[in-house]
Formats: sequence, C-alpha cells, structure tokens
Amino acid sequence: RFTAGLLGGEGFILQKFSGTGDLFLEADGSLIEYDLKSGESILVDQGHVFMFDESVSYSIETVKGLKKVVFGGEGLFLVRLTGPGMVRLQTMPISTLASKIIPYVPSKG
Repeated sequence: RFTAGLLGGEGFILQKFSGTGDLFLEADGSLIEYDLKSGESILVDQGHVFMFDESVSYSIETVKGLKKVVFGGEGLFLVRLTGPGMVRLQTMPISTLASKIIPYVPSKG
C-alpha cells in the first residue's frame, strides 16, 4: 500500500490506493527512494513527494524567513516525512516540467 502525494492548485493532495490488481502512476523526472528508519525524517518540497508507505507520517511545515521563500526556490510549504517506511521522491515536480515545456507550446498570434 502506498499513498501518493500530488501538488495541485489547491495544495497538497493525497490519494490512497489499496487492493489487488495493477496500478499505473506517472512520475516526472527520476525517482529517488529512501528507506526511513523509525523516527527518521526528511524535509522536502511538496512538489517532489511522489509516494510513501502508509506507515510513514507526514506534516506540512511553512518555510521560515522571507529570504528562503523568495530566493530558496522551495515555495511556502515543505513536507516532513517521518519513518518507518519507504518514501519515493520525483526529481522534477510538475511545476518544473511545465516551465520546461511552455516555451515550446505554440501560441496564437
């Protein structure tokens, strides 16, 4: 069982999948896997969270300091993921993918 985290226009959205059968998910960039020990945590930009085990707890934290918000490139919120359990992060969040594609999208005019 995994929980998938997606960054949408409304904020941090989680979807829980369980059962039997095949499930296809699409990640942007590469996936980086972390096996968190009990009590071990990582703090990541919410757009990089792809999926994590049900045993992993999460909390949303605000970035402290105006300089970090403006110049850090992380946005206003970070996600703290705490083990035990497996975490998979995507290297290219949808916002970065969109900024790479937009220059090639034809426009009217």
